[in-house]
Amino acid sequence: MPATATVAKLTAESSRFGELLRAWRDTRKLSQLELSLRAEMSQRHLSFLESGRAQPSREMVLQVAEALEVPLRERNILLRAAGFAPLYRERALDSVDMAAVRQALELTLKHHEPFPALVVNRSWGLVMRNEAAGRVLGLLLGDVEQAWARIDPSGELNVMRMTLHPDGMQPLLKNWEQVAPALLARLQREAAADPANAKLQALFRDVSAYPGIPSHWRGTGWTAPPMPILPLEFAVNGQSLKLFSMISTFGTALDITAEELRVETFFPADDATGQFFRHMAGG
Repeated sequence: MPATATVAKLTAESSRFGELLRAWRDTRKLSQLELSLRAEMSQRHLSFLESGRAQPSREMVLQVAEALEVPLRERNILLRAAGFAPLYRERALDSVDMAAVRQALELTLKHHEPFPALVVNRSWGLVMRNEAAGRVLGLLLGDVEQAWARIDPSGELNVMRMTLHPDGMQPLLKNWEQVAPALLARLQREAAADPANAKLQALFRDVSAYPGIPSHWRGTGWTAPPMPILPLEFAVNGQSLKLFSMISTFGTALDITAEELRVETFFPADDATGQFFRHMAGG
């Protein structure tokens, strides 16, 4: 069984800490020596933890999880498997405790006008968007609600599905053969890094099977470093709109919801596109 599948299976079964630890190490393709150096512990002690001959302290669980870059959601599972209470909370974005995070996101989206900006979760579901994003979606897709219903009947409003689906933005992307392989590579990297995320695994499988995506694009260069920016060129009513996108995250988040949110901002790549968006905003 592949390492990523092993992590997902063991996580679902809330297995022993040692088994989960070894599965995560295999997923990260680290030897016991490499992980012990990263976690600042002896290889012998790591071996004992994996075999169950030693039980970790709470601090050791967190230390090794940090070394393995385990997502916060799955760190809680490691803690429970080792016999400790979960540390990281998952608060709704509209809760009082998350007011500062929500306000920071709203301010970011507002300040990016008149250019599009989105907030997505770790499975690329749409969480928030600014008015410019709504305008450009309407321009590209017409009736946006109907387009979402065709492309993502689950109601999650998945941005990756919208971008790659043949009823979505696929036919509008002039640089489709550049964009699609880059997005598939990003998805596969994310799925490999987050093997317990069943939604992300299913998303990669689904979009890889879309018409217009050749089989040889799947897995193309997914181990290579991701592109720093993603160039996008849309054909709209005989006009070419050139953009590039950047993704930012909460780098020091201690809440599961905050850690899993990403802000994708789009910038004009030429003066004509910049003027187009300013005109759409009434400027």
